[in-house]
Amino acid sequence: MASDPLALDIEKDAPGPLFLAIAGAITRDIMRGRLKPGARLPGTRALARELGVHRNTVDAAYQELMTQGWLHAEPARGTFVAQDLPEGMAEPVALSVAVEPAAVRPPLAFSDGAPDPKLVPDKALARAFRRALLSPAFRAGADYGDARGTPVLRHALSSYLASDRGVVADPARLLLTRGSQMALFLAAKAALKPGQMIAVEEPGYPLAWEAFRAAGAAVRGVPVDAGGLSVAALEDAIENDQRISAVYVTPHHQYPTTVTMGAARRLQLLDLVERHGITLIEDDYDHEYRFEGRPVLPLAARAPADLPLIYVGSLSKLLSPGIRLGYAMAPEPLLGRMAAARAAIDRQGDAPLEAALADLIRDGDLGRHARKARRIYRARRDVLASALSDHLGGRIVFDRPAGGLALWLRCGNVSAETWAKRAEAAGLALLPGTRFALERAAPQALRLGYAALDEIQIARAVEILTQSLPG
Repeated sequence: MASDPLALDIEKDAPGPLFLAIAGAITRDIMRGRLKPGARLPGTRALARELGVHRNTVDAAYQELMTQGWLHAEPARGTFVAQDLPEGMAEPVALSVAVEPAAVRPPLAFSDGAPDPKLVPDKALARAFRRALLSPAFRAGADYGDARGTPVLRHALSSYLASDRGVVADPARLLLTRGSQMALFLAAKAALKPGQMIAVEEPGYPLAWEAFRAAGAAVRGVPVDAGGLSVAALEDAIENDQRISAVYVTPHHQYPTTVTMGAARRLQLLDLVERHGITLIEDDYDHEYRFEGRPVLPLAARAPADLPLIYVGSLSKLLSPGIRLGYAMAPEPLLGRMAAARAAIDRQGDAPLEAALADLIRDGDLGRHARKARRIYRARRDVLASALSDHLGGRIVFDRPAGGLALWLRCGNVSAETWAKRAEAAGLALLPGTRFALERAAPQALRLGYAALDEIQIARAVEILTQSLPG
């Protein structure tokens, strides 16, 4: 049965693209009770004809509202207002830029690059977790497991890394951890003696620095340029300070600038590490999220087998920050020392969770989720980039990153710290360059992690960003 026509009050001058204005109009009608839970919406073709827009525009609006949980689609039946929404909701104050009542809307924040927890494949994960809890192997297990992690996930992860990243990872050389933060701590604990030094990117990742310091290492910054970590500056640092025994890099999407280290510099870095006999810790940050072209293979995929390289990654960024599961790959005896240190602080991981994630990898659910998330995050990146160009073009500089979940906005002559304080007073949290500086002057830049914001929130955030620009 065809649904009734849907006359929408679309705010033509609302910030952002037209599909967001359509989404906002539908949301308003749901909030004020015109569209009841379970109500069927017109098909995309019919609504596009009624509104005089392209069908793809309506489809984009529906997709956005389904992502947010306002709508759901039923195969062969149509698109419906979600059944679990309460009736009689009050209309929000500013629906051109927000879809929740002001009284309950959380503060807006550009994160450091966290994923959207609303996209977690919760049903598939719940089924896999239930299977793991009811499995004979779990019910029969009375002893603690291997500190390196459950064999089933190490084998699944080995296949995943080989097919997805070109990394040949023997399951025996893999260690599962509670997130990449633990893996970084264990890496430094295994590779460095107290008082030795690790070279890190600057600007760089403060949580990694804290992990290294907690392991007893000193930290020294090496500058980052448009090609990533400066290998020439690293070589100078090593020659001037014999305490440097390791280097930490994020070559795929450098944190925080998002730049990708090119092939020539990667080869120079591997050569330097081999010549000086230092340990290389590669954090394959945001490898899963590449929007243009093929992901660049990790250093671990082309490094000599005997190179002291510790490769660190995480499944948390594919799922949710609350699901703590990272991993490390290293040669013996480095991996053995990491496992021993892990056993001393955390005897083993979460066996049911590890078994559940092994199921998601084997069954293809994790791959399907990654493809869906990439589509959504790419769209959000494009909305953010377009809004910044429209509202701040000429006053700021940024490169549209080929991947990752954040954008590095360079502020020119504007103080990033002052801008962040003004934006915070207006309801938007920002991360200025001071957060990522170690020894050198802080870059006048902002890291805009956009993935956890939907398109309507992005439009509002850019509006605040524009209004709070100093000068």
